[in-house]
Amino acid sequence: MFKKFYPKDTTESAYDIDYKTYYEKGYRGILFDIDNTLVPHGAPAVEKAAELFKELKNIGFKVCLISNNSEARVKPFADIVDSPYIYKAGKPSRKNYVKAMEIMGTQVKNSMFVGDQLFTDVYGANRVGMYSILSKPINPKEKIQIVLKRYLEKIVLFFYYRKKKK
Repeated sequence: MFKKFYPKDTTESAYDIDYKTYYEKGYRGILFDIDNTLVPHGAPAVEKAAELFKELKNIGFKVCLISNNSEARVKPFADIVDSPYIYKAGKPSRKNYVKAMEIMGTQVKNSMFVGDQLFTDVYGANRVGMYSILSKPINPKEKIQIVLKRYLEKIVLFFYYRKKKK
């Protein structure tokens, strides 16, 4: 019942992922959520994010930001990390995951998604058939609607980790 929300992998932080290993496995495109994946909600891009995107491009990855936020939020961040972007993406709708892959010139089989929310980020990537990585949220202080979703996520993650142990 919950499998459609299960990520393919989890990580403490988007900054802790061994991206070179994923490149060696054949992945060529990475879609990223912004808020609470790369920076706290509403925060501008930090040097750490810009360095990550530069490193990913040096490895050979194409990148694209995909956010449900407005362009006023997403564009300045994208400018700093030098990435194409999609705003008001409507995640978990499949449409803009596919559009992001078109922008990067990649396909489902060689693209992956990194985000902090199960019901938007991971579920949307899974609906497309893309490899999904759930990152722990950077900042525990969130808007009330996200806090409520986090309680539901805990239930799904309980069953995910229980299955993973077997």
